[in-house]
Amino acid sequence: MSNGVTWRRKGRVVDLRNRWSEQPRGPIISDISVKHGSSAPGEGADGQQGVVKRFSALFTSLRKIKRDRTKDPEPPEPLGPLVEDRQQRYASGQYFFEYLVVVGLKKGRDEGSYEPQISYQFPKRDGMGRSQREEEEKILKAITLFCFPEGINWAPLTEYHSETFSFVLTEIDGSRRNGYCRRLLPGGKGARPPEAYCIISRVACFGLFSKIFDEVEKRRQISMAMIYPFMQKLREAAFPAPGNTVEIKSFIPESGTEIIRLTRPLDSWLEHVDFNVLFQCLSEEEVLLVFSAAVLERRIIFMADELSTLSQVLHAVAALLYPFTWQHTFISIVPKILMDVVMAPTPYLLGVQKSLLGQIHDTIDLLVVDLSEEKKETFPYSIGDEKSILPPKIQTEILDALRPRKQASTVEELNRVVSEAFLQFFVKTVGHYGSFVRRGSSGERGVFEKRGFYKSIESKSIRHFVKKFIQTQMFDLFIQEVEQQQPGPQQGVFHSKILEFHEKRKRDKARKH
Repeated sequence: MSNGVTWRRKGRVVDLRNRWSEQPRGPIISDISVKHGSSAPGEGADGQQGVVKRFSALFTSLRKIKRDRTKDPEPPEPLGPLVEDRQQRYASGQYFFEYLVVVGLKKGRDEGSYEPQISYQFPKRDGMGRSQREEEEKILKAITLFCFPEGINWAPLTEYHSETFSFVLTEIDGSRRNGYCRRLLPGGKGARPPEAYCIISRVACFGLFSKIFDEVEKRRQISMAMIYPFMQKLREAAFPAPGNTVEIKSFIPESGTEIIRLTRPLDSWLEHVDFNVLFQCLSEEEVLLVFSAAVLERRIIFMADELSTLSQVLHAVAALLYPFTWQHTFISIVPKILMDVVMAPTPYLLGVQKSLLGQIHDTIDLLVVDLSEEKKETFPYSIGDEKSILPPKIQTEILDALRPRKQASTVEELNRVVSEAFLQFFVKTVGHYGSFVRRGSSGERGVFEKRGFYKSIESKSIRHFVKKFIQTQMFDLFIQEVEQQQPGPQQGVFHSKILEFHEKRKRDKARKH
């Protein structure tokens, strides 16, 4: 296969010639895939040149997934002793993050143009081989583009409302890095461009890193040198288990030693999510319509003025699909340089700043969701059948289950109410999947009986939906993992909810008799 970005539809892999990034098939969310090593080939006779090609040459994905992997991966290049020790310690869970960078805007050659550049990095990477240094440079280049996705045109500012947002970088082997950004106006006098603080971590926990940024920002106001000891203490601390707290001691001049307490949410699978922003932008009925399109893996573009709104809403929508995982392109904030991605024919979830709406030309088979406060209509473009995707009775049940969210007093409580409403939807529609995985002798892979599975559903409307849903890649991957599991009691939130549902049905039947 050529060195290009790929897309999949019903098992086929198609080369799109370095235009679009595709999320590796697996239980992860991807903003952009980073290819190790070589650069992209030249374009053909169509003459596609410019920034998109140069960007794609840096960040391409060649990951072709097969149902049965028969080829062992090539052994990685030996690491230097310092790098190897850091990676082993990080994998053990010791580090909160890999590094912190500060990205500033440097004046470009053209009038009014600025180029994002890294002005500070902690820690500095030592002991790397040549290929690792090249890969590090590509990752850092991607970080600068996601910190300032609007492009190169900026004007110095005297006031700027700070905002926090996130993105994800996914490598060819499926491993991912989470980028957490806070943009603010640096100290000084007169008009000046904003700068961005970006923490790169293997950990997905937006709320916790927002608190870390509060501490970083407080120290930055005193001196850049104050950031180093705090981040060093944080880097040496163990990442807490769900529901636990870690304490970081940090000295601040004139304030003395402070103790910063960082608590990880108990529901770890929701720790990267805050459903509050989603429901501030959309009504319950509108959220249900978006969920309906997402569950059938359609092309969806979200528009907003604020970067923080885009990143939080897209992660919230992806979380509604639990226990299933979005398997296609996912870019919570599309940089201006990557706007070609909206032309991709495959399913995607994209976050686009509203100022770039004019660059969306292909609106066929597309749902566009306007999240801005002063919107004329929430869905300026849609297919038109979204309200009929889910069975009417199930829609009513979801809406009824969402109403208690208005009484939720904490983010954790709100997240539980919302996630429970949509989790129960999957329990009721496909929760009987386990009865249709046939297993032979011990150790053999299970086989899912798809036809028997949906034929067993009594409700015609639910059966109609399930027949479509089982064709999605998210369901296909879920079932593949189930088929590979060893027989015996299953673990996890979804399975426990299925057991609760069946027990309740038994009790209800017993009362009737």
